Amino acid sequence: MLLFSLSDKHMPCWLFSLQRCLVELICGFFVASWTGVIRYHGPQPSIRPKHVFVANHTSMIDFIILEQMTVFAVIMQKHPGWVGLLQRTVMESVGCIWFNRNEAKDREIVARKIKNHIQGADNNPLLIFPEGTCVNNHYTVMFKKGAFELGCTVCPIAIKYNKIFIDAFWNSKKQSFTMHLVQLMTSWAVVCDVWYLEPQNLKPGETPIEFAERVRDIISVRAGLNKVPWDGYLKYSHTSPKHTERKQQIFAESVMRCLEEESDKFILLK
Repeated sequence: MLLFSLSDKHMPCWLFSLQRCLVELICGFFVASWTGVIRYHGPQPSIRPKHVFVANHTSMIDFIILEQMTVFAVIMQKHPGWVGLLQRTVMESVGCIWFNRNEAKDREIVARKIKNHIQGADNNPLLIFPEGTCVNNHYTVMFKKGAFELGCTVCPIAIKYNKIFIDAFWNSKKQSFTMHLVQLMTSWAVVCDVWYLEPQNLKPGETPIEFAERVRDIISVRAGLNKVPWDGYLKYSHTSPKHTERKQQIFAESVMRCLEEESDKFILLK
């Protein structure tokens, strides 16, 4: 584990290259275990300062599929168990940045780390999933604006899974990631297309929110996904009982009006 515990500041170039190769190899083993059939389109990403890569998000395996071709530093939620162990060892070595969704202070810390990372000429490319949650690969939900207000070039990546053999969507509320992997490993194959798209910059007079929507348009069109005006965090919120009861009351009143109208028509006909 010593190989994965050295910080970049104290790391010779040969060891940095070796770590990148080993991370790619580990991710390649994961993809092979699913009998992954992955087709990559477009120029492969490279290390460049003031560039950030953004992609639509279906499962944690998105990161693995991208990582086997190019080592990215990713912004990711902290996880417990064996996934957390990999985060603290293997993935820590490539400059990944972790956050806890429930900690408000983490947002400021992560924002500062992101700005420092993209300035480094030798840092691994930074990968962000701006939807902030896994989506079922039919839609794209609203992108968070954080990745689009950094004053750097944004490189979109579109990911589309073919469900002919397996649905790669990971519903973390219903299934652990371990069981998700088992499901993938026992399927016939995971078929996926990845497109590295044209880099985009903020246009004069364009706000970060408009920039985020423009990039979402590009990804959605390329991957054949439908855009929806929803925040991905909606699935983590609970509907108020009062709101539900109000909706039920409105529906009941509309049904009663229709029944009364039909009843009046029937009386007139008689």
